Formats: sequence, structure tokens, C-alpha cells
Amino acid sequence: MGETCPEAAHSLLAYAVEVTWMRKRDHNLLTNAASLLICGLLAGVVVAAAAFPAVAMSGLAAKAGAETLGKLPPDLTVKRAPQISYLYASDSKTPLATMYDENRRDVKLKDVAPVMRQAIVAAEDHDFYKHNGVDFKGVARAFVNNSSGAASQQGASTLTMQYVRLAIAYSASHPADVVAATEDTTARKVREMQYAVQVEKKFSKDEIMERYLNIAAFGNGAYGIFAASQVYFSKTPSKLTIDEAAMLAGMVKAPTSFDPTTKSGYPLAVDRRNYVINNMVDIGAISKEDGEKAKAVKLTVKGKRAPNGCVQTRDNKWGFFCDYFYRWWLQQEEFGSTTYDRERRLKSGGYNIVTTLDVQAQQGGDKAVRKAKSVNSKEAAMVAVVEPGSGRVRALSVNRNYKLDNPDNPQNKPHSDPVQRKKNKKLGNYPNTVNPLLSGGDGITGYQAGSTFKIFTIVAALEKGIPLQYTINSPKQFKSEYIVERGSRAACAGTHFYCPTNANDSMVGPHNMWSAFGSSVNTFFVPLQQQVGAKNVVKAAQKLGITFRASNDIKFAATDQAANQWGAFTLGVSQTTPLDLANAYATLAADGKYCEPIPVQKITGPDGKTLDVANPRCEQRISTEVARAAVDAARCPVGDRSSISRCRGATAPYVKGIVNAPVAGKSGTTDSEKTASLVVMTKQYAVAGIMADPDWPQTNVKMKHKERDGINPPVYETLRDAMKGKERINFTPPSGKIVTGDQRNIPRVRCESVDTARNRLKGAGFEVVVSDVRVSSSCPAGSVAGTSPEGRTIKGGVVTIQLSDGNGGSEPGNSGGNNGGNQPGRPPRPNG
Repeated sequence: MGETCPEAAHSLLAYAVEVTWMRKRDHNLLTNAASLLICGLLAGVVVAAAAFPAVAMSGLAAKAGAETLGKLPPDLTVKRAPQISYLYASDSKTPLATMYDENRRDVKLKDVAPVMRQAIVAAEDHDFYKHNGVDFKGVARAFVNNSSGAASQQGASTLTMQYVRLAIAYSASHPADVVAATEDTTARKVREMQYAVQVEKKFSKDEIMERYLNIAAFGNGAYGIFAASQVYFSKTPSKLTIDEAAMLAGMVKAPTSFDPTTKSGYPLAVDRRNYVINNMVDIGAISKEDGEKAKAVKLTVKGKRAPNGCVQTRDNKWGFFCDYFYRWWLQQEEFGSTTYDRERRLKSGGYNIVTTLDVQAQQGGDKAVRKAKSVNSKEAAMVAVVEPGSGRVRALSVNRNYKLDNPDNPQNKPHSDPVQRKKNKKLGNYPNTVNPLLSGGDGITGYQAGSTFKIFTIVAALEKGIPLQYTINSPKQFKSEYIVERGSRAACAGTHFYCPTNANDSMVGPHNMWSAFGSSVNTFFVPLQQQVGAKNVVKAAQKLGITFRASNDIKFAATDQAANQWGAFTLGVSQTTPLDLANAYATLAADGKYCEPIPVQKITGPDGKTLDVANPRCEQRISTEVARAAVDAARCPVGDRSSISRCRGATAPYVKGIVNAPVAGKSGTTDSEKTASLVVMTKQYAVAGIMADPDWPQTNVKMKHKERDGINPPVYETLRDAMKGKERINFTPPSGKIVTGDQRNIPRVRCESVDTARNRLKGAGFEVVVSDVRVSSSCPAGSVAGTSPEGRTIKGGVVTIQLSDGNGGSEPGNSGGNNGGNQPGRPPRPNG
């Protein structure tokens, strides 16, 4: 090379310069200038001349260049640039949402139109396919120009150097490193040149081009060529035309200035596009004729910014599901040790996420809740759908828009709580909210679900060996052993004992689990809970998936002693969410297999590998026979029954016919009808609905059930729509002692006195009830005409003594009153 450079020159860069020099023995003026400047380059001087002519020959510039070369790491570490994550519905094709810090999706160069790479070369680096990372002719050209005092200053960064600059910035672990990677200093230029030579030795030109196209910024939130093609032209990079490619290539120099979506940027974008097209002609990438045709095309932006986050889902009704997914993701330790790390992973990891959202079920739920209540109603009609056996959440629907209200132009209605409305001037959370109404969190602790909780008492009783046919004589009012505040509405007059009553007097009398659940008899379930222990009922609820979030509920559930005094628990006074309630019933439909609610069914990383975190997380929480027996009882309230059922009464008898499938479930109402709920399930779906006022739990609005604007229609209509095209699978009925228990013979006491009959029946181990209604019998008036049931019944069960009217007639048998379940083989009596 003719001269010895200073020892401070880095050997790698010196070698690269020498190789480049030997390959290009062009003795024109620029080459000779480059020969004179190589040593200065290695000391940082030429870099300063090219970029900062005012300080080019200063000792500071040379010192900075030399020190930088001495401190550089031997290899450039390149981290993957942030990638956009895509969320899809369960069909793997319906878009749900996108989440990103930067809208970028890496693509292979083969999937990019050739004119795009030609346009980038024409716009940024004509000699890209000729130089070895540092264009020394370009450096010399810039030096001569900038030293001459020309009005326009020139740079000398190659595409490879630009890639290095971006790669360093994206690989930085500290904000200061990002600044250092992009600041206009001599040190930065020298560093880029060294690494550029290194990159050229490691990767082919096409690999560098691919990496550059994937990392470059194109404005409007588009990073990389894939996102840019989508944002500006709504197409993939492989479909780009000459004019489109030229426009995008022209933007990387100054995306904000050349932004075609703004009034000021549009003409600049056109001029810049045409400049790139002319360069494409000059370098021989396209013909002059093709260039003129491309410049004649009117620049039209057809795309738009990619939506980001749950407030920009495909449908704003789906934002509640998206939010549930987002909260779930932030709880998964697999994605990082902190919520910050997990969020960054989601928004930069480039995942393809197939969620569990069932479009058919979700659309059915959305339509149903809004048909019942408009978005402007203070009542929230909420429906959650869970798949038994997997825990996959198939739909979350509520008559609200998932969005933040605009404080400058609010749409939300006045707060329903008079104090908040009048004193604090607050607006309500309707029609717009981002609160997790269906899944809980951020202050949402849930809503009372009423008698739907009676199922947990059934489960606890079955686990204690109490069978479905177990009978209890249910009075008009039951005096329990639970302690409440003396004088409260729930206490017996003059006592501190909890004394529940029924919805109406027709419920009085003997009931078993089928008839008591079908008619929702409070004075059956409170004594049953008392018998099995309230703590066991609370534990059954927790095993099936109920989470306690309200402070008072947590206090009651904290210890066995506290739980055992939770007398009203079986009547659904604790708070729950539609999602928890649906999943609890889904556990029963899945034969006792509890599955953690989950919003994903497949997560694929950018490397194409599937993550195990999306697999169902299930375990057997209760026995199969207990689950099947509980489901059998739950068929009664919704108008269905099995071959062994002894149903009598139904709170929602029309559900079976509307869904047109085997169904089970239960409705629930709370005091003063402040909430209303219904759960209905098939083998494929469990749907839970709650109607409440999330803003003011003590609402003065009565929440309805059966009416068109009540909670029942949204639940059974959602299930009906979800079941369209699905197989009708029957529930398996239970068998054995869990149904009948320990059967005992009933003594024959016909025509005996009441006292004698009572003593004999009690002596045989039965609970005795004397009927007030006399039946036709030939026995003396006032004596025993017969019993109900007769023959056999469960040990400890209720036996009703029927009194004779003395007027003769046929033997009463069981005609004096069917208690709906103590006579195996006999059909139950219809309930009006």
C-alpha cells in the first residue's frame, strides 16, 4: 500500500481496507484520494471529515476514533428485533387482536418482491453488491465534497453500516447504549465501519439485505418490510410493484418527512419515490420505460396502522375476552419473572397465538346479551362460556363496549350510585369500560349468584355418602343453628338464629335432592348444609373452581370455624364471576375433572415451536359418581331428566326445549332481586350468566329472570347458538348407593293410631311427618290410612303418615302424596 499506518489502526479493519484496495485497483482521482486517507480513516479523521467537516482535522476526533477501536468487542452481538404477536380465534384464521411494541414481522428475502431490494439499493447504496461493508470510494467522495464547503453535505454509510447501527440499537440492554448507537459522533462511525466489515465476512449480501429490510423503520408504526407493505398497501411484500417499492425505499431515510399519509408529507413522498425510480433506471434495475410508467402511477395509500392491544380488537365486543387473555399472559411465569418482562415478551416476541375464543359461541353471546339489555343500560348482562374437560374459555360477552370513555367528549351515562353521581359527579362504567366484569380483578370481586350455589351443598352431601334420594321435611321456615345478628331480617323473631324461608308456601313438605333442587327449596338446603358441615360445602365450591375475592368472603373461607358459621353460603350470598361459575359447573359436566380456565389453545413462537403453556391444566377434583349424581339433580331445574331422575318442579323448565339437547343447570336470585343468574350446560359447553349492576351492588333495579330482558334468555340463547351443528351427547346417569343409599323396609302401620304409628316408624330409623290432609280410606277417621312412601325408603328418610277420613274407598297406597323420589320405579307426579 506504500505507507505504514499508525499502530493504533485496528488490524481487522486494516486487513479489510487492504483487501478492498487490492480488489479495486482503479487509479482515478477518488481512488487516489482514498489512498491518502486510509490511515486517517483508521484514526477516525476521515469519518469526521465525511460526517462533521468542522471538526474533521481536530485531535479530539482522531483520539475518539482510536480509543473506540481499542474498546470494541471482537464480535457484534445481534438480538432479534421486536416482533408483532398475532391473536386468532380458535379456528386459527379469524383475527382477534395484534399486540406489539413495534409492528414488525420478519420475512425471508424470497418472500419479498425483487423490485423492493432493487429499490433499497437505488435509494441508499448503489454499490451494495460491490463493496465489502465500507464503501471507501464513497468515503472519499464525501470527504472531498464536505471539505470543499459545498452547500449539501454527504454521508458515507453503506446499507451494511446502517444495518449495524440498527442492530446495535436493538441489541442494547440499557437506554444509554441506544443513544450511543445512534448519536452523531466519530466514534459511532468508526464502530459501524469495523462491524460492517465483520458482518460482511459472516453473512452473504442477500442475508444482509434480508436483515436490513426486516429491521428498518418505515413510519406510521411500521417496522420492517412486512409491516410496511401491510400498513401502506394492505398487501404482502411479495406483491409490491415498482412504484410501491420505490416509495417504501424512499421512506427509510426520513419516515416522518416522507410520510404519504400527511398533507405536507404527500408531495415530498411522491418526489422521493420518483427520485428512487430514476436511480433504479440509472443502476439498470429497471428500464426507462418501466420507470416512466411507475412514476405516472398516482400514489395511493390503501392500508392503515395495525391495531394494537385489546381496545383495538377485530370487534370491540371481543375486547373483554382479549383482556382476559392479556391478564392471563401476565400471570404466566413461563414468560418472565416479572409482569414487565412478560408484557415485553408478548409485545415483542412474534408469537402466533390461537386463543380459545369460539366465534360461533362468542357471536351468539354478544347478540343475546345486547338483545336483553342495550349498551346504555346500567344492568350488565354477562355471559361466560367454558368447555368442560379442557377449561377452554369459549366466549365472554357483556352489553358493554370495551373501550375507555373519552374524557373530552364522554359517552358514559351518570353513575348509578346516587352518592357517586350527586356528591362526586362521577360517570358510570357504561356503555364503555375496560373493567374485567366477567373474570374479576382490578376491584371487580364478583356478584351474588343466588341458588346456583346449592349445587355445592349437593356435592358435599354426596361426598359424605348422603344419596340423591335422601329426604328432608322442608318447613315454611327453618330454624338453624347458625348465629346471625339478633333482630336482623334473617333471624327468627326474638333470636339470633338464622331462619331462612322459601320463595312460596307450596315448597313445604318432604323433598329429596332432585325435587329440592328443581324447585329451589331453601329450607331443604340449609339443613342439608348444616348436616354435612358448611365448611365442607365451602371446600366443595373451591374444589370446583370458585375463587373468593371479596374481603368478607375471604374472611369466612379462611378457617373451618369461620366457614362453619356461613349459614347462608348455600343460598349464594358470596360473590363470584360468570367465568368462575361457568367453570365450576363445567367441572361437573366433565365428570369431576377440574380444568383451570385458559384462553389459549396453541402458542407458536417465531422459531415455529409450540409452547406447552397452552396445554389444558386439569385434575380430578371430585369422584366421577359424585359429579354424575350432582348433574342428575341439576337436570331437574331446566326441564330435563334421566332414566332415574325423580324431578318435581323446575325453575326454568323451557330451557331443554330451546337448547334442544340434554341439559343441566340452575337459576339463582338474591334478596330484593339485586342480581339474577342462570347456569346451563351440555357435555360440550357450560354457560353462566349473571345480571347485576357492577357500579352499585345495592341497586334499586330488580334484576329479572324469565322476561325478555332478564338473564335467562341470554344464557340459553348463547348455549343454543353454540350448540348449532354439534353432536347431542347425553349425560351419564349415576348408579348404585349414591342414588338410593341404604334402603330400609317401612313398617305397615295402616289403621293404627297416629302415636303408635309414629313410634314404630321412628323406631325403624325414619323421620316422621304427619300430613294435614286426610285421604279416603276404610280405616277409622283420624287413624293412619297409610304412608308415603310405602314399602322401602332410605335409612333416615322422611316418611309421611296419611290420615284416614273414615269414608271408605280404596287403599290409599301412595296416593296420599308423592315426595318425589323415595319410590324406585314409579314416575314422579307432575308439578304444576
